[in-house]
Amino acid sequence: MKVILIAVGRVKEPGLREAVNDYVGRIGRYLPMEEIELKDAPEAELEQRFLRRIPPRSRVVALEVEGRALSSQGLADYVGRAQGDGVGALVFLIGGAYGLPPAVRKQAHLELSLSKMTLPHRLARLFLAEQIYRAFTILRGEPYSH
Repeated sequence: MKVILIAVGRVKEPGLREAVNDYVGRIGRYLPMEEIELKDAPEAELEQRFLRRIPPRSRVVALEVEGRALSSQGLADYVGRAQGDGVGALVFLIGGAYGLPPAVRKQAHLELSLSKMTLPHRLARLFLAEQIYRAFTILRGEPYSH
């Protein structure tokens, strides 16, 4: 399995970019991780950009404020099930200022909420990358998750 994070916009701030890269690198110790940044566009165009990047045999998780809240253990369980099910890619989607296009949200197997608060996409990306890394440490019983 591979993990793919697809997000609208770029993380330009050097400190945030460094932190996201750090977690992407850490995740890469467990399995391949790819981060894809999409340029914002009108809804129909953005929809196509997302849909072209989701590979077949993927399990898709859309970040949505009104989505399901999971604990770190809950996310680890979800990631572990995806691995056990032989999923080709676990794909996380982060929308732009107006969220994800409805047709893209419909592709999701899970709508996940990181918080009831609205987060800037760049902070949501950092938070998500850290939680994905934490999920792998939980699955392997490593001390990071404590």
